[in-house]
Amino acid sequence: MSFYINNNNPNRPGPINSSALSNICERVLIEANKVFDACINRDTVTGAIITLTNFTPAGPTEPLTYVSAQSDPLNPATISNVTIDRIDSRPNYANVSATITIPITVSYLDANRIPGTATGTITVDRSAVLFVPQVALTPVEVKVVAAVSSEIGTISGTTATITYCIQTILKIVSEVDILVPSFGYPVLPPCQIPNPAQTECPGFFELPVYPTAQRNG
Repeated sequence: MSFYINNNNPNRPGPINSSALSNICERVLIEANKVFDACINRDTVTGAIITLTNFTPAGPTEPLTYVSAQSDPLNPATISNVTIDRIDSRPNYANVSATITIPITVSYLDANRIPGTATGTITVDRSAVLFVPQVALTPVEVKVVAAVSSEIGTISGTTATITYCIQTILKIVSEVDILVPSFGYPVLPPCQIPNPAQTECPGFFELPVYPTAQRNG
């Protein structure tokens, strides 16, 4: 089983209706990144020059035929040169600008039709008018999410010239403590596996998954 496979237990994630609200059992204080504002920018860039490194396999036979370029979700974009210029006539808003650097992986075929990859980076400047809370003890941060995709380009030596599509999201966030209504802990169903383990540790499998406490004890 899982939360969504052959599981009818009500203590699991999923949609709710108005009758389910009666099962809210407590107000839970959680630590979370609250997003105060965000926006997405989409663009297409032509003729971008990318310096390539980390050729794999090393020493490909030229000429190289460009195949594609993609950003890697496991190697996220970084943000630098952040400026927040508040707007005098709208004190809770600001012009937010930043430089975003996005690692990419370029795929190619060498002269012997052997596939390979190389890495590079794309750097763009972004700005937007966003809601920015006033100064408080808990700091506010500008965060970014970015993705790049390209299927048009050429490679000459260690330089790629590409046309790429890019999406960037700017967020105003702060790590805060926030009260949320809760239905309590979920009931975790056992994983569906071919050969369930036999317990050789008395009491170990009976430990609670989540900590519990009696507030009146």
